[in-house]
Amino acid sequence: METGAATRPYDVVLFGATGFVGELTAAYLAAHAPADCRWALAGRSRGKLAALRDRLAARWPRCAELPLLVADSTDPESLRELAGAARVVASTVGPYVWYGEELVAACAEAGTDYLDLTGESEFVDTMYVRHDARARETGARLVHACGFDSVPHDLGVYYTVRQLPEGVPLRIDGFVRAGAVFSGGTFASALTAFGRGRRILRAAHERRLHEPRLVTRRARAPLAGPRFSRETGTWALPLPTLDPQVVARSARALDRYGPDFRYRHYASVKTLPMALGGSAVVGAGALAAQLPFVRNWLMGRYEPGRGPSAERRARSWFSVRFVGEGGGRRVFTEVSGGDPGYDETAKMLAESALCLAFDDLPKTSGQVTTAVAMGDALVERLVAAGLRFRVAHSG
Repeated sequence: METGAATRPYDVVLFGATGFVGELTAAYLAAHAPADCRWALAGRSRGKLAALRDRLAARWPRCAELPLLVADSTDPESLRELAGAARVVASTVGPYVWYGEELVAACAEAGTDYLDLTGESEFVDTMYVRHDARARETGARLVHACGFDSVPHDLGVYYTVRQLPEGVPLRIDGFVRAGAVFSGGTFASALTAFGRGRRILRAAHERRLHEPRLVTRRARAPLAGPRFSRETGTWALPLPTLDPQVVARSARALDRYGPDFRYRHYASVKTLPMALGGSAVVGAGALAAQLPFVRNWLMGRYEPGRGPSAERRARSWFSVRFVGEGGGRRVFTEVSGGDPGYDETAKMLAESALCLAFDDLPKTSGQVTTAVAMGDALVERLVAAGLRFRVAHSG
């Protein structure tokens, strides 16, 4: 981080604090940030920020004097001021491909650590091409996908790799199951991605032109076909999400993943009819998103800022099981927790911000993954916060 960053007024600033996940993250910070953490709420409406502060102070009186910072994703100057005042900025304002770049640019320029919740590969690839080099110069760490996309998968593979021998080819498969509902913001991001297929491919191609190539090692995350998984007793459907891309980037950056690493990412479904039905729903959504009037109508029905009730979130859960092999050893691991998209995502984002602000971490800069930037420190934080990382079996 650039010289003088430690003397800035705020350790952590939460941008987009009045949105659905933003408010959950603010509540988590109010409950769990250390007493000496200098943090602030940021967003475009001072009135909404003040109302949120009042709600927080009703439960946690020390929040009564929380600073409020007004900034707008369409006002670059306000974002530059925000980035210059903070050591770490965590953003919940999406879809990021529409609203995210100016804040990334401001943090890269100011040497400020940046975190978000994006699952949008186009955004991540474009930010790498445009801002990674400057962030490396200033010392900023740009860490995307710090929620359910992609912390359980990235750190779950990182955890699994550490159970396997060093210096040998490794093969890991991840199987995702969840019982949860989504918010308007998640729905808007998904529809946006479905409607931008050509732009996504173009951004990925441009990134490949800029990324350095591995010479003595190989790390891959190929899209596999559907199959029945004997390891989990479920049908495994390939998941073309951001998560395997993030895992592969961690593997390229960390020698511990071995000389030849491969990761495959699946949704785990109990029965074949459920597998076929899920595929049909995703296909229909992707097709509908190609039609602007349908996409706009759907977004109007699921507006960002809304989400499931606390009661529904309390019944939600997720589990990601990993099967790892290498050097004659096989290991089964699992990362699991409660409501994936909201309660646990808020926890992951908040703990990631606190980790960057306060923990002794490897020296990194530029666009980096959670495993590369935070690794063991973030795993320890998340376990202490209630997420479960475990070895189910090894042999």
